[in-house]
Amino acid sequence: MTGAEPAAPVTADRAGGDLARRATADPLYRLVAYALEAAHGRPPAAVWSAPYAFHLGSPRLVAAAGWPTAAAAAPRTDGLVRLSSLGHPADSCDLPLTPSGPPPAAPAWAVRPYAVLRALARAGYGPGGTDLHVQGSLTGAAGLATAEPTDCAVALAVADVHAATGEPPDRERLARLLAAVLPDGDDGLRRAVLFARPGRALLLNARPGRRRRHVAFDPAASGARLVLVAVRGEAADRPRDLARAVARARRAGALSAWPPGPEPGRSLLMLLPEARLVAVRAAVAEDFRDRGRPVPRFLNIAVAGAARREE
Repeated sequence: MTGAEPAAPVTADRAGGDLARRATADPLYRLVAYALEAAHGRPPAAVWSAPYAFHLGSPRLVAAAGWPTAAAAAPRTDGLVRLSSLGHPADSCDLPLTPSGPPPAAPAWAVRPYAVLRALARAGYGPGGTDLHVQGSLTGAAGLATAEPTDCAVALAVADVHAATGEPPDRERLARLLAAVLPDGDDGLRRAVLFARPGRALLLNARPGRRRRHVAFDPAASGARLVLVAVRGEAADRPRDLARAVARARRAGALSAWPPGPEPGRSLLMLLPEARLVAVRAAVAEDFRDRGRPVPRFLNIAVAGAARREE
């Protein structure tokens, strides 16, 4: 450490500073705010939540799920980034923020957030550094993509704490920045995270610059349920297990099923009538138990809105 001023001041009026002690706040956001303070010795200037997202069986339709990832951030001025996560408690790290050149060595989990921070710094967001803590409400075992909501939560939190007070982050600019720095990511999912609306699906534009369109997609409003089914076990067994889960679910009354991402993985989404929820879950679970296979995990999915700052 140098003698430079280590951090920009964090004040209560920027929100996030007292979130850890606010009894009415969501437990996840209280925990993330507290964890940043415990790890780095200062409260966050902002806490942002970003929903997990999914495709609707079409490459051009995406929506957000009511399960969030959260990022807490506080600005620095000494060119240092300090990264921590409740999911990796032994792998916190302090790294110099170098906008160009080879990146410094970092724990595996921190490589992607650091890449986002470097890109943000090059764009003028936080070149002085940031204290950052991230945490999701789901793990990769649930079968929803975890990288894209984390990318967005980090970008929004960092842009927020380094902006003039009251100036919201430019989401469209951040979307373009993330697409450029992380071309291997799913840009459709990132746009769902940034621009989703509750009970609506986002229709991705084929041509850049066109106005965003949303279409109705609210299973609960029509007496239906959207359920994520995540299979467990060896990767080689998952395609067969997913196919069997779909077959049993359809026999028990499911209306449709599709993978939540553009590529088959470890989970699928099912749309089913509310009245058939118990029967479908029982039919799928019974088939897996009868074969000596781990019973899949079932998660109810609400169609949620976009990333937001938690006040």
